[in-house]
Amino acid sequence: MGFTDRGDGDFHVDRPVEELDALRQRTMEGAWTWLRQVHGADVVTVTHPGDGVGSFADAAVTAVPGVVLAVQTADCVPVVFVGGGVVGVAHAGWRGIVEGVLPATVERMRELSATDILATIGPCIRPSRYEFGPAELDAVAAASSDAVRSVTDNGKPALDMAAAARVVLENAGVERVTDLGHNTADVRFHSHRTRADGGRQVSLVRLEANR
Repeated sequence: MGFTDRGDGDFHVDRPVEELDALRQRTMEGAWTWLRQVHGADVVTVTHPGDGVGSFADAAVTAVPGVVLAVQTADCVPVVFVGGGVVGVAHAGWRGIVEGVLPATVERMRELSATDILATIGPCIRPSRYEFGPAELDAVAAASSDAVRSVTDNGKPALDMAAAARVVLENAGVERVTDLGHNTADVRFHSHRTRADGGRQVSLVRLEANR
């Protein structure tokens, strides 16, 4: 698995195709399945190299060796999954968390016979810089728990999206959840929320063939 930052380049899907293809292959070799993310809960099952490229969805899973699964983010939570010969990725903004994208990804992996799933939370905005409206905060809390309620550095109501992701993953039966702890408010990363960046980092995973 891998998680990029600003120094690795801009993976926004609307950049020139040839530049993106070269950047992707420098980052991880293989046939990439990238998504046009829509803050929903649809999951693509990739059955062969090149399958599902550009799908309007927010997660992808596969049991096919050599396929690279990727999601692009600038503040939302990227989650990479591995378990029992199956891998997956998910893009989880607050709307996606409410819609159920993470348990949907776990369920699809289990349909492919995934076991003992490890979920890794990549770079995302942290509550210290994520002021959030009360109605939306209530919606995320209802979908996860009150543990998602936090405050910003200025004492304003805030959403802890990483905590929300962890709670819904645990509720879906994922016992192994790792949070890398990276904050996209750090200038090392692209951040739409804090700097109106147009760029995107990428979180990705590739299943290796048995040797």
